[in-house]
Formats: sequence, structure tokens, C-alpha cells
Amino acid sequence: MIAIINTGCANINSVRFAFERLGTPVEVITDAQQLRQYERAVLPGVGHAKVAMARLVEGGWQQAIDEYQRPLLGICLGMQLQCEHTAEGDTRCLGIIPGEVSELEVGNLSAPHMGWNQLSIAKAHPLTQGLKESDQVYFVHSFAHQVNDATLATSEYGQRFSAIVAKDNFAGMQFHPERSAKVGARLLQNFIDWQA
Repeated sequence: MIAIINTGCANINSVRFAFERLGTPVEVITDAQQLRQYERAVLPGVGHAKVAMARLVEGGWQQAIDEYQRPLLGICLGMQLQCEHTAEGDTRCLGIIPGEVSELEVGNLSAPHMGWNQLSIAKAHPLTQGLKESDQVYFVHSFAHQVNDATLATSEYGQRFSAIVAKDNFAGMQFHPERSAKVGARLLQNFIDWQA
């Protein structure tokens, strides 16, 4: 059973339906004390990092996530919130995945980065198993995690940035796997199968 953490900062249903299509039961939880009961968890997120981080702290999620010893996947803003700091609202984040999140330098491209873009695998990992260099996923974001040792896959939009990150039992996907068709389904299945 997978817990989807609901802090009021995400479209929970699309994530829930994506796991259900893979035959995996999910439960949406709103109490941080419930987290330890689940074998794996997902932290989705949309909106402003400062608001979302404040909700995590106020709801007791910061400590619950920090103490969680099983696989946890952050999606979009949920990935960024796992990092050390984001320039969005100059916000200190959970600090469980090393690295900084900064505004995308898009140059002459339109912002935010919205639409399909290609993944490039940076290192082998159970979460990237079965991915091909030509695979594309669906992004919607203006801020991105710097490429560092936690980066498993990158993408490029004005600059190169982390598309998938992981450290220990924590992982993040900057794109929306639940909106990324067969490639997204494969990545979610990799998360279901991941023995962190």
C-alpha cells in the first residue's frame, strides 16, 4: 500500500489514478502520524515552495518524512521540497536530498518549462531501469534542482537540470510521471518495485 501525502498543495487524484492503473492500492493521508504505517509514500506538489514548506512544517510532516526509512518519491514541487534550499521564496527545505533549487535560466525560451521533453540518463539506478535516451516525459515548472551527485537523469530547457534525483530511500522526479503516458507508468512501476 502506497501513501499519498496530502498537504493541500497538489492534485492528488491524477497521482492516485496512475498507481491504481498499475494495480497498486493507494491511500491519501492527511495526518503525519499515519506515514510510518506504509511501505512507501509519495509527496506530490504544485504551487509555491514557501507555502508548501510551511504546510509541511505546520502539519508535522517535516519530522515524519525525515524519520521515514522506506521509499519516498517526491513529484514536481514535492521533489524540490526534499532538497536543501530553493530560491523560490528563499525557502529552506527538508534537506534530505543534497542540492539547491534555482529559477530556470531559459534564455529566449518561454517560461515556465511546460510540455514534453527528453530524459538523459546520468547514472544507472533501479528507478531508471528500462529508460531509453529518447524517452520523453511531461514537465511543468519554473525552478529546478542543480545537477549533482544525487542526479539520476537530466533534461534540458535553457540549461541542464536534474529530472530524477535519489539519495538513500528518497527520490524525486521533476516532471509528472502520472501525466507521462507509458514512460511515466514505467517509472512509477520502478518506484513500486524499488527496494531502497
